[in-house]
Amino acid sequence: MCAMTSIRTVTVNAAFLQEIKEVHLDLWQTLKELDQLTAADFGEDRCVASFAGLLGRLRDQLALHFSLEEAYGYFDDPAESAPQLCQEADRLRSQHATLYLTISALTDTVEQVEYDGKRTDLSDMLNEYRSFRGALRRHEDAETELIQQAYGDDIGVGD
Repeated sequence: MCAMTSIRTVTVNAAFLQEIKEVHLDLWQTLKELDQLTAADFGEDRCVASFAGLLGRLRDQLALHFSLEEAYGYFDDPAESAPQLCQEADRLRSQHATLYLTISALTDTVEQVEYDGKRTDLSDMLNEYRSFRGALRRHEDAETELIQQAYGDDIGVGD
């Protein structure tokens, strides 16, 4: 008797994924504000409060952003799939949890520092944000590349 195995595939709904990215202007604005705030080290109490507030906003916006991407930008087991894109789509989608958990942990740490009101060296937290920001940028760039590949496959690009 042969055992049947099921292979799960993930494909890209390029139109919805692109629209999700364009619609989230608030997310991109929050990232811009955080990038400006963290461009240099800071230590003032008001900056800690701003940092904590912006991180909390970013965490919430990313939760929505990733949820929409997973609900509408990627599909499991579609009727028609592009095998060459499935592996990359699955890899990128799986990064959402790691990115979200990373920003959540950082947000919790910074909020605790703000709540405690103690003078603390924030350089490690700033570096952690910068590292997260780089990972998020690479993730979003890879999704944009995937969108372009999916569009190319749909309309056919010739050499």
